[in-house]
Amino acid sequence: MSTAGHILWADDEIDLLRSHVFFLENRGYQVTCVTNGADAVEIVAQNDLVDVVLLDEQMPGMDGLETLAAIKQKRPDLPVIMVTKSEEEHLMDEALGGQISDYLTKPVNPSQILLTCKRLLERIQLRNARVSQDYLLRFNAISKTLNNCTDFQGWFSLYQELVHYDRQLENDEGARQVLLDQYREANRVFGRYIEDVYPDWIAAYNSRSSGERPRLSHEVIPHWVLPQLRADRPVIFFVIDCMRYDQWLEFESLLLPLFSVQTDFSMGILPTATPYARNAIFSGLLPHEIHRRHPALWQGEHGDEHSRNRHEEALLAACLERLNQQHRSMRYRKLIRKDDGRAFARDVNDYLQADLNAVVINFVDILAHSRADSDVIRELAPDEQAYRALTRTWFKHSWLYQSLQTLSKKDCTIIITTDHGAIRSLHGAKVRGDRNTSTALRYKCGRNLQADSRHAMIVRDPKAYGLPSAGAGSCYLIAKEDYYFVYPTNYNHYRNLYNDSMQHGGASMEEMILPVVTLRPRKS
Repeated sequence: MSTAGHILWADDEIDLLRSHVFFLENRGYQVTCVTNGADAVEIVAQNDLVDVVLLDEQMPGMDGLETLAAIKQKRPDLPVIMVTKSEEEHLMDEALGGQISDYLTKPVNPSQILLTCKRLLERIQLRNARVSQDYLLRFNAISKTLNNCTDFQGWFSLYQELVHYDRQLENDEGARQVLLDQYREANRVFGRYIEDVYPDWIAAYNSRSSGERPRLSHEVIPHWVLPQLRADRPVIFFVIDCMRYDQWLEFESLLLPLFSVQTDFSMGILPTATPYARNAIFSGLLPHEIHRRHPALWQGEHGDEHSRNRHEEALLAACLERLNQQHRSMRYRKLIRKDDGRAFARDVNDYLQADLNAVVINFVDILAHSRADSDVIRELAPDEQAYRALTRTWFKHSWLYQSLQTLSKKDCTIIITTDHGAIRSLHGAKVRGDRNTSTALRYKCGRNLQADSRHAMIVRDPKAYGLPSAGAGSCYLIAKEDYYFVYPTNYNHYRNLYNDSMQHGGASMEEMILPVVTLRPRKS
């Protein structure tokens, strides 16, 4: 396959330009040819590997300018060269407005096309080189910041910067390795920070102190959803299970043409696991408060992960009543199977009849677990870059994106968040406990648990962490960095079995620093 670049050429007379195509292919380019604008837009939507588009201005059906607008909606940063029969004034305006990277006047010759494409692609390569240089220049400053970061806002900013470089450094393996090492160091320091301050955050919340602390998972509805409910327009509240911030940015890039986007952050509660975090979100309470106020609705470590969240609708209703919002109409849906999502997309307009629509989406969590269970998924997503790309591909063709496109034309407010993220777990840590210890890999709940304190937070006083106690000797282990727990029996077997899997439950930036996004339609 070509390595010089991938050119998409849309021209209704492409058969007459085969010699030009062969010329480009002989010089190392991959050239995909289509005869109309609709096919060009479809290929751009389905293929992130297109590097530059050659676009005929005058085509039947979608003309060049209509195709340009559709392409830019799918990929705003994709270079487009317009091929025209005359240097018309409106094309100059488009070029000056940044929509067109360049234009060529017919008849075009192969060398002219080659030079234009080469110049644009070299510009992209130079931009990538500048990103690498920028990161390497920022390396020492980032290291200094992480070693002196003493407040949650600083950690939010630091994580955003690391994610930015993680997404940009996709073609420089040397710089990426430096970044991955710095990521791990940042998580090492972040784990110590959380261990030091998390009990203080819980104490401040319990005492209703005004001290500086982040909003935690259980405060998402009171802090972000409730104000939107008071605006007297329908609110759709999506909780996407196991969505990381970098994955959200992939979704956001597709949604920006449709919505104005405000991104805030909450801090995930510990353990960063669905039974604790999502119940906390819908109840507006910490786990130990749920256990005390609603003992019949708190399942603790009994049952599987889904059964422990089967009372979310009841917890949400109780939350609204406690916030004096019981007069609001409410609708709740949990979407697990593909058919659930398709039914939601088909009926999405019906959801606008209720004041608050809470929707749980499980696909991203299913994808994370599938990466551990399926050799095919692991082959498709061997690292964070590919994992992000796979998630983006799903979203681009999903019922969720289709639903959001429909909602972008309605007078409503959309809030999107997650219960926790996930981390690529690369190091096994030995743990000891009795047969009743929970089975999760990034956290444990049981009696008299033992682990190396370098690898785990050891929670002897569950209430100080907002967690219910299971009686004398009850404690929790919360994994730090990218460790996952393995029992000494058959240690090597289970360490290899779960190595390089996406896991959650622990204390890492990826699991705890969570986006809370407010979307407002640009056209409603």
